[in-house]
Amino acid sequence: MARYTDASCRICRRENSKLFLKGDRCYGGKCSYDRRQTAPGAHGGRRGKPTEYGLMLREKQKVKRSYGLQEKQFRAFFEKAERQKGITGGNLLILLERRLDNIVFRLGFANSRTQARQLVSHGHFRVNGRKVDIPSYLVKSGDEVAVREKSREVELVKNSLDAVGRRGVPTWLELNKEGFVGKLKDLPTRADISPTINEQLIVEFYSK
Repeated sequence: MARYTDASCRICRRENSKLFLKGDRCYGGKCSYDRRQTAPGAHGGRRGKPTEYGLMLREKQKVKRSYGLQEKQFRAFFEKAERQKGITGGNLLILLERRLDNIVFRLGFANSRTQARQLVSHGHFRVNGRKVDIPSYLVKSGDEVAVREKSREVELVKNSLDAVGRRGVPTWLELNKEGFVGKLKDLPTRADISPTINEQLIVEFYSK
């Protein structure tokens, strides 16, 4: 699978939006996007008027990159959302929020989704007492996500938990910081997810 290895802030500048790809380092004016918001490249300052297709593409890319997915993975989630009852765009965002790597990030066990994905892949977490090392695993309502006992001394996890108060924990999640365990109380609703995302543009992009 292709893996992006360039500077994360270039992605934020490309999408003209702060995506918090580096976690806590994106707060407090430390992110280079705060200082330079032009698109990357020699002619980055020349942002022409976007076309209708361009708006749809950029919105899709922004969400895809925010959750750290490749195109094939993102398309698979969209097709799954299409098959579900309800509004496709909202279904898509809820599915993305239910990914185990995202839950680990939201609970504060990791500073970014990239870091969370690495920790999950290395087997540091259990879901309902069972080891799960698949970042795309979909957590269900009532599931408990816990740091493996041997992993509770991992510096990345401890440092992330120390800083969890900075961004807070969503209301649909419950964190027991001392016990290194979190719970998905209820599935998130569209109102719980970033209002800056225009998911209808993503639906229109894939409908063309």
